[in-house]
Amino acid sequence: MSQPTTGSTGGTGSRGTSGTDGAAGTGGPTGRPVVLRGGTVLTVDATRQVLAGHDVLVVGDRIAAVGPGLAVPDGTVEIDAAGGIVMPGMIDTHRHLWQTAMRGYGADWTLTQYFVWYYLEWGRVFRPQDIHAGNLLGAVEALDAGVTTTVDWSHGLRTTEHADAAADALESVPGRFVLAYGNIQAAPAEWTGTAEFRDFMRRRATGGDMLGFQLAFDVTGDPAFPEKPAFEAARELGLPVTTHAGVWGATGDDGIRLMHENGFMTPETVYVHGASLSADSYHRIAATGGSVSVSTESEQSAGQGYPPSWALRSYGIPVSLSMDTSVWWSGDLFSAMRATLGADRSREHLEAQAAGGTVTHAALRADQVVEWATRGGARALGREADLGSVEVGKKADLVLIRNDHSPVSFPLLNPHGHVAFQAQRADVHTVLVDGRIVKRDGRLVDTDLAAVRRTVEATVDHLRSELGEEAWQRGMNPDVPATKILDNPYTYTDYRSSGTHGG
Repeated sequence: MSQPTTGSTGGTGSRGTSGTDGAAGTGGPTGRPVVLRGGTVLTVDATRQVLAGHDVLVVGDRIAAVGPGLAVPDGTVEIDAAGGIVMPGMIDTHRHLWQTAMRGYGADWTLTQYFVWYYLEWGRVFRPQDIHAGNLLGAVEALDAGVTTTVDWSHGLRTTEHADAAADALESVPGRFVLAYGNIQAAPAEWTGTAEFRDFMRRRATGGDMLGFQLAFDVTGDPAFPEKPAFEAARELGLPVTTHAGVWGATGDDGIRLMHENGFMTPETVYVHGASLSADSYHRIAATGGSVSVSTESEQSAGQGYPPSWALRSYGIPVSLSMDTSVWWSGDLFSAMRATLGADRSREHLEAQAAGGTVTHAALRADQVVEWATRGGARALGREADLGSVEVGKKADLVLIRNDHSPVSFPLLNPHGHVAFQAQRADVHTVLVDGRIVKRDGRLVDTDLAAVRRTVEATVDHLRSELGEEAWQRGMNPDVPATKILDNPYTYTDYRSSGTHGG
């Protein structure tokens, strides 16, 4: 067993006070210290240490100490972590929160149907309050599943009123978020060039720790490179770009090449999906230090290309994980880890067997996907110095996985494997963000779910009314003729990156 990691406790004192004293919601810079007692700690540090029977002490917004039997300051809130797993908060680098109010609606969609519904037909009927409702529900959903940092890939912001509604929702939830500003109803060069957009960024992007910003837009590969002014705006504003790249029939190698040739591929750039790319594109991403957000459930189901973790590993490209959208898929990163391991290993077995061989040792291991779901996300967001691992001095974004009512909670033999294959949302016992307890004893703290439900129901009622009942029902499985070439979802250009637009 690895040696314990210790640090200053932030003061000496007793063994603390009981965690059953109504202290949920405390902690953080203005609250009481918190200690998670006696858990199995997955540090997800550079050596991926596993520390059995260790405490994690939080003072203010930071991890103050990690070790067995810690002395803690008087008044510390104690949480029993024995039999459970303490790990870093998970980080999702690509989630369309605004679509969460339509949870499960598109379960049988292809990517073509998604494009038709949101880009071409109905995305424009979402009002600012509908963006707010989706973001509110999605943000709460993320925290409930132990996702402490979420990138809101918010491409439904057709006005700055929509953008303010999105940001307001995120700021009302005690999680850590990045608003990736996008607008699928207009050309990137158009919306990034408006005075209203610049005013929004001046007002909202104030450098706060809990809400960061990116620009979110895609590159079609049109030789005219119509997205260039948007990249220039991002550079002027000092904002990273996140872009759907390697999406079959929509964004491919030509877009990567144009970004590279014009000097817009940087270490801060996040390429979402990263499937359907050639070796040349992977080399360009690797050489410029960018990372790829893999959304395995999405890639498997929608058809962007085979989930690319196997290729990214071979090129040494950093990986983070994401779940994409609850209009289709699971709103947690347990599912993302599980699906990614399955897809990567399936590809490895298939290739070995096609060559007449077999796989004797899996190349992708459980501890690696746990790292992708935590520290990998921190790295992609430029926050590895203070997020993504359980280390003294880092931000106290922590998750306790413990469920005494579940037979799946024991025995705990392979902690990384348990997180990747056994754990699920219901096993998330406690969540801390910035030192604040936001979920405790399996329940969200200070969250009025009834009010969230009413907000979301109002949005669903509005959408059903706008579409009409026939279109609403038909939209769940729209009829796209087999011979139809998808109308270009990027309506600002006539360019098609491929002759096939089925995904």
